[in-house]
Amino acid sequence: MPSKASISRRTFLGASAAAGGAALALPAASAAQVNGANERINVGLIGTGGRCRHLMPALARVPNVRITALCDVYEPNMDLARKLADPKAFTTRNYHEILKRKDIDAVLIASPDHWHVPMTVDACAAGKDVYVEKPLTHKLSEGRTVIEAQNKHKRIVQVGTQQRSMPHFIRGKELLRDGRIGRVHKVHLTWNRNSDRVRRGQVNVDVKKLDWKGFLGNATQQDFDGYRFRNWRWFWDFGNGILTDLMVHFIDVAHWYLDLDHPIKAVTIGDNYTSRGIWQTPDTIQTLLVYPNDIQVYFEGTFCNARNGAMIEFMGTEATMYLDRGRMEIIPEARGKAKAEEMILGKGPRGRDFYDRPDGEQLHLANWIDSIRTRRTPSCPAEAGVSAAAAAHLGNQAFRRNQVAVWAK
Repeated sequence: MPSKASISRRTFLGASAAAGGAALALPAASAAQVNGANERINVGLIGTGGRCRHLMPALARVPNVRITALCDVYEPNMDLARKLADPKAFTTRNYHEILKRKDIDAVLIASPDHWHVPMTVDACAAGKDVYVEKPLTHKLSEGRTVIEAQNKHKRIVQVGTQQRSMPHFIRGKELLRDGRIGRVHKVHLTWNRNSDRVRRGQVNVDVKKLDWKGFLGNATQQDFDGYRFRNWRWFWDFGNGILTDLMVHFIDVAHWYLDLDHPIKAVTIGDNYTSRGIWQTPDTIQTLLVYPNDIQVYFEGTFCNARNGAMIEFMGTEATMYLDRGRMEIIPEARGKAKAEEMILGKGPRGRDFYDRPDGEQLHLANWIDSIRTRRTPSCPAEAGVSAAAAAHLGNQAFRRNQVAVWAK
């Protein structure tokens, strides 16, 4: 057995609030004092690159919401976002300028991962409610800081793992809770793609329109690199690879369904097959996470082959529950008495990244806006986001140190 790398419990504050549940004694949004469904909520966007522009149409479909401010360190990103925002939207390179504005009720943060916690903490301190893309944390040690900011300033923080707002995932949790698939000891997650996005060809970035220092933030200072700017997820200074970018979606579902906080042990192998010499993080990775109560969670992810796509299977003693973003299915064990059931909402083959329906992003954003109005806990508060990211961080630590990573008490 290789030597073990330990993570202290003191570096992480586990999930303690049930998602989408009890009302909180929180003040209404500070700027417009939003109290009812007919009151408009003004939202500022921080980080208006590709992911944000993917969310903007969904946010625009939520009633009585207006996108009134945009922030990005790269001007062309803001130029594209302007087309989807209010015509008079305020624009800036400095996100603090948005947080200072009295006419902004909430912010949507879609920056690179290493900015998530600093921006969320600052937004909470400024009295803004927050929707922040996953993973919530870039480092395990950031967890306590962001939860304390949410709770101290009594803000609504929604983390962008949208499965928690999809009806078939909600139904699946009810069935698992009711014992329909028996006792779960093993969970299988995948996020497999066959993609040519690894290529390092010419990157069209106008450095004169980019605040590179602002992009780096708290990351290691380094010379401008257009490929890293466009593909930051695969470099340790800015992202943490497949585990935090993709696995967190379904590890969050496993935590939610099984009431799990964090793994107690992780073993990970990974390598670069199509991205060797280009990415720092692996393009193919497998991790085994061990949890209390005799539960093992196994994740596989690759950019070399799309077999199984993106899915999660809860393997129970009576049946297996399969879920992806368009369907939920119960497949009984031959020797069991469970009944088959399915809830298929999306058209297309199993394991797609996105389906035509349900529109999980719109549902999740609508849940956030409703939580802002009602001051009720959103579907995925900071505690849940910290918990899901922590599992990915433990898996990455096992990979990077080539050791069994153990969560110390």
